Amino acid sequence: MRILTTELATHAGERVSLAGWVHARRDLGSVSFLVLRDRAGLAQIVLDEASELAPEAVVEVEGEAVASPQAPGGVEVREPTFTVLSAPAEPPPVELRRPVLKETLRTQLDFAPVALRHPRRRAAFELAAASLHGFRAALDDLGFTEITTSKLVETATESGANVFGIDYFGRRAYLAQSPQFFKQIMVGVFERVYTTGPVFRAEPHDTARHLAEYTSLDAELGFIRDHFDVLPVVRAVVAGMVEAIQDRAAAAVELLEVELPEVPGEIPWLHFTDTGVDDVDLAPADERRLCEEHGELIFVTGFPMAKRPFYSHPEPDRREYTNSFDLLFRGLEIVTGGQRLHRFDDYVAALRGDTAPYDGYLQAFKYGMPPHGGFALGLERWVARLVGAANIRETTLFPRDLHRLSP
Repeated sequence: MRILTTELATHAGERVSLAGWVHARRDLGSVSFLVLRDRAGLAQIVLDEASELAPEAVVEVEGEAVASPQAPGGVEVREPTFTVLSAPAEPPPVELRRPVLKETLRTQLDFAPVALRHPRRRAAFELAAASLHGFRAALDDLGFTEITTSKLVETATESGANVFGIDYFGRRAYLAQSPQFFKQIMVGVFERVYTTGPVFRAEPHDTARHLAEYTSLDAELGFIRDHFDVLPVVRAVVAGMVEAIQDRAAAAVELLEVELPEVPGEIPWLHFTDTGVDDVDLAPADERRLCEEHGELIFVTGFPMAKRPFYSHPEPDRREYTNSFDLLFRGLEIVTGGQRLHRFDDYVAALRGDTAPYDGYLQAFKYGMPPHGGFALGLERWVARLVGAANIRETTLFPRDLHRLSP
């Protein structure tokens, strides 16, 4: 029966069976070693004779597990016999045997199906997977219900022009910019909901922090007083994601030398008017400065109405500002949220009476909705900040941007 490379230590002195990829070969004088890679890690195999196994060949190995302090995990495999399950048609375009890939990011993305096999590349996505688990677990504990929503909509979610239009059986439709309308509607059903999945932004940005498609982690909750009731939920989610990474991706944390944030019991906040910014939004330099001044996690609340979607709830006493917020993490905005309008008449006013494109959405408010709010967290940005990536594409499996539609 096959065991994983990380299980070798418990089978010293036994005949074992492993399976995986030929990761590397090392020749040390009279002794040669083959390094086998599987989903759990690496194992060292002592070669008794010359081997013609090519890098990335998929093999089964049977041999004797023997204690060896120099081997990964303290155990190596001797007297091996190999069965080749699949041989590569040509040499791989990236050198996976190196501790850190030397190829450019562009090359790594062009050959992502191979480059993602590298232990350091895949480790970032182990952090992402653990983060998703933590997001779900934190909200499950708070009584939220997970939902799935359509990625096809009949009108732009944020009432903006930066959407991908498609032909939908002869009708005009769009890829959803967010699940915003759906999660608000479902507050009228479950009160507390969350969803995860791709969102699409046809924004012609060509930067290290923007993508045309990314993974959004969204939540919405009803019966709030204002946006300050949403902030503790965001805090619980971030803390849950950190905890899940510690529990489920400790090896990835160690490999990438990740310094996980210490999430305080209450994340500090400041109002937009106290940021020293004269514009209607924060620039990247402002985000970096505010984290340098206030810590690695900081909420900024009260963004101007001019920069927030039509469904944003205004501040009661300063209607040019909104009951909204961003969460900055190590100099980058990773969460946007706030309180939404919940009265039908307020939506009619916000849309200046042009409600026809939003009839399906507005049904929820026409028939009674509680005060509610929510947030969205960008998964790729979160992981990029954790690992200190210079480019968000480093933490995106198959990036979609101005120039890339493959692989």
